[in-house]
Amino acid sequence: MEEQQITKKERRELKRQEKLEQQENGAKSRLIRRFLLWALVLAGTAGLIFGMVKLGGSEPEQSAILINAVSPSDWTKGNKEAKVVLVEYSDFQCPACAYYQPLFKKLSEEFGDKITFAYRHFPLRQHQNARLAAYAAEAAGRQNKFWEMHDLIFENQNRWENRGDAENIFTGYARTLGLDIDEFKNGLSSKEIKDKVENDYQSGIRSNVNATPTVFLNGEKIKVPPNYDELQNIINEALKNNS
Repeated sequence: MEEQQITKKERRELKRQEKLEQQENGAKSRLIRRFLLWALVLAGTAGLIFGMVKLGGSEPEQSAILINAVSPSDWTKGNKEAKVVLVEYSDFQCPACAYYQPLFKKLSEEFGDKITFAYRHFPLRQHQNARLAAYAAEAAGRQNKFWEMHDLIFENQNRWENRGDAENIFTGYARTLGLDIDEFKNGLSSKEIKDKVENDYQSGIRSNVNATPTVFLNGEKIKVPPNYDELQNIINEALKNNS
């Protein structure tokens, strides 16, 4: 009788232990599954981030060559006969282009006739007002105010970039610059101006431009440094090599 009571207790204890083991095993399995799931999520996220870095931060091809040389149709600063020529393909709605605008402006002012600086339009398809902004700069250019409009558009990018009334804003800039408004508005819809912007864009495509700003120094695509001092050093080196 004593032995039977012990056996029942042992059986109950064994069942309890088995149940505990099953619970522990179940918990471990759930933990393992959860770990594997998170590992897959993290791996996917890391891959996505890596892909974004590769797409957004990849260095430009150093061997890419500028197809179209600077011509009278380009908007330029400095000396067109200079041995150092900087060509920028830019988008007025691009934040990075707005960041570099004062750097390139300072560069042109500092080096003056020692270099040629040329601006070409490369309005990205995803920027709703970039092409209109390019038309506005060209329309102002017909009245000899391209660079003034160029600066106003970049300096006020956050005011017009996502607005449905961007044309009215650009017209306001034209008034600020003292332009003939009727002539300016006609320029915005001018086929000649639209063709000029599209020609710039297509010349960029032929030169393997796929992002903005893209800069060519003496015909070769370069990686643009993030600060003025490094940009200045690049120009000084180019001047030394072409003296």
